[in-house]
Amino acid sequence: MSNEREFRSFASIVKRDADDTDERRYMVEGYASTFEPYTLWTTEDGVEIKEQIEPDAFAKTDFSDVVFRIDHEGPVFARTSNGLVSLEVDEHGLKTRIDLSKTEKARGIFEDIEAGMYPQMSFAFTVEREAWDRETHTRHVEKIGKLYDVSAVSFPANPGTEIGVSLRARIDGEIEAETAERLEAERQRKILELRL
Repeated sequence: MSNEREFRSFASIVKRDADDTDERRYMVEGYASTFEPYTLWTTEDGVEIKEQIEPDAFAKTDFSDVVFRIDHEGPVFARTSNGLVSLEVDEHGLKTRIDLSKTEKARGIFEDIEAGMYPQMSFAFTVEREAWDRETHTRHVEKIGKLYDVSAVSFPANPGTEIGVSLRARIDGEIEAETAERLEAERQRKILELRL
């Protein structure tokens, strides 16, 4: 639907076990995305706008060169093209493993993650296909085109403020159309009642 880059935060980062070997000492993993529905924001009328990444949304995603960064910006600490980031879609979501052992800066980031400075993961992506469910007010992301990065984040995304402007406009348009249809149906019902 849009080439606008979107960002979402998900599960906590998991660090190594205490008895891991030195080779695995600088490994972190977590889920950059899950398949559970989540609330993007709540409208002024109290309607929860939700989103769900569908289990097959990653089936044809371009994973060719996904990088690991902090807060989606700045230096690259690992990437899929050099084998330091691995991505796997399982029944829960997009599982990510990052090897931060290769450079001094990357090992420093590992220490920051271990100290709790970056408690969650997030990912940057584009959506190629989506659907809107009026009944549940849920955006279903059916196909993700490109995955740009997975990031450790200092603050989880606040979808109410950080969601893309064009996405909010599209969803607001869906809600406005739904409201207009409901009001028109109510008006027609009242006209019919008056005629009877």
